[in-house]
Amino acid sequence: MFVLFTAWNYQVTILELSAVITGLIGVWLGTTGKRFTWPWWVLSSLLYGYLFIQYQLFASAALQLVFVAGGIWGWFGWGKTGAKPGKLLTKQRLLWFVVLLGSWIILAPSLARIGAAATWLDSFILLGSIVAQILMIRQKFEAWPIWFVVDVVATIHYARQDLWFTALLYVVFTFIALVGWKKWFEKANSI
Repeated sequence: MFVLFTAWNYQVTILELSAVITGLIGVWLGTTGKRFTWPWWVLSSLLYGYLFIQYQLFASAALQLVFVAGGIWGWFGWGKTGAKPGKLLTKQRLLWFVVLLGSWIILAPSLARIGAAATWLDSFILLGSIVAQILMIRQKFEAWPIWFVVDVVATIHYARQDLWFTALLYVVFTFIALVGWKKWFEKANSI
């Protein structure tokens, strides 16, 4: 990989920097509910998919394919005017929580069997992101609290894998998730 610069003995490649920049743009646009968020998500996901394969973070790499599909679904699902945030019913929230928890308990040991670099954290990031992505596409404000938790876990995970620039990105994503949570909650309650 082509190293663009070195900061504090960490080599930042052009691939990682490009993925970070496109990811920031895509996630920030998501907080505004603008439809144009989705092409940025797709581009960032393609870049990160390639990066994660190089680090043997297979669940994180697979997640990027989900994000690409989600980007296409979101583009058509949101329509030209963008997102119109709403809320889940209490039963729906409980169902999504059970699905996330159950699938996480099943997936983590499977990743260990194929030699993944991390299992419990990587699988939580994968499954939590899938749930958050689906809820975001469906324009539910509950996507943002899930993104918040996923981003905190991802910050720790990528720091442990020595992907420091990406870990820093997820610190920023954590704060962006709070902004998105607030904006979408207000919009969902004004309807």
